[in-house]
Amino acid sequence: MLKAGDRVAVCISGGKDSMLLAKCMQEIKRHGNVEFEAEYLVMDPGYHPANRRMIEENARLMEIPITIVESDIFNIVVKEDDSPCYLCARMRRGCLYDSARKLGCNKIALGHHFDDVIETTLMSMLYGGQVNTMMPKLHSRNFKGMELIRPLYFVKEADILAWKEANSLTFLQCACRFTEKIKEEQDAGEEVKSSKRQEMKELISYFRRQNPNIENNIFKSTENVNLDVCLGYVKNGERHHFMEEYEDRE
Repeated sequence: MLKAGDRVAVCISGGKDSMLLAKCMQEIKRHGNVEFEAEYLVMDPGYHPANRRMIEENARLMEIPITIVESDIFNIVVKEDDSPCYLCARMRRGCLYDSARKLGCNKIALGHHFDDVIETTLMSMLYGGQVNTMMPKLHSRNFKGMELIRPLYFVKEADILAWKEANSLTFLQCACRFTEKIKEEQDAGEEVKSSKRQEMKELISYFRRQNPNIENNIFKSTENVNLDVCLGYVKNGERHHFMEEYEDRE
C-alpha cells in the first residue's frame, strides 16, 4: 500500500479505528523500511465542542500531530430525510480528498478494518442485490492521481477493542446529529430501529456462534467468484450475462 516517496493523509475521525491507524502509521514511518511522509488529518464536519476536545486530547495523549480542517457537513445532511448517512459519507470523503491534495498528499488512509469489509459484503448482497466489497486500495475517480488505502484491512475489530481497553482509552463513537437524535430517543425509552450495519454485526455474531470460520468464509467469497456459475457480472462498467457465452460452452 505504501511506496517510497508517498505523502499520505492519515484520516482521523476520532474513533478507535482511525486513532489506532494514525498510531500504527506513525510507528511504521519511524521503524519501517519504506520512506514516506504522513499528514494526520482531522476533518471536523461540525462536531459538538466536547467531541472536538476529545479528539484533540487523545491526539496529544498519543503524540499525534494533527491538522484540523473545518467543514459544515453535519448541518447540511441533517436536513436530508433520504439516506443521510450515505450523503454524509460521500461529502466527508470528498472533503478529505480535497484537503489531502492541498497538503500535497497523493494518498489518503482510512481506518476501515476486517469487520467493516465483511459487513459491507453482506450488506451489498442483502440490501443491494449485488456482490460488492470494500477494496484494500483504489484509485479516486474524482481526484486524479489520488489513491485510497485501508491499512487495517486484515485487523479484526475485537483486537482494536482489546488495544483500546488495555490502554484505558476513550474514543468517539459516531458523533453525527443523526446518531445524537437516536441516542436521545433511546434515552427517552422510544423504540429505535438499528442501522443496517448494526444488523450485519448482529447477523455475523449469530453465524459465528454456529461456525467460527464464518468471517473468513465471507471475506474469501469475494476472491473466489466463479464466473462459470454466475448469472452475470459487471466489468469496467459493462454488464455481462451468462447467455452471452452459453452456446459456446456446449
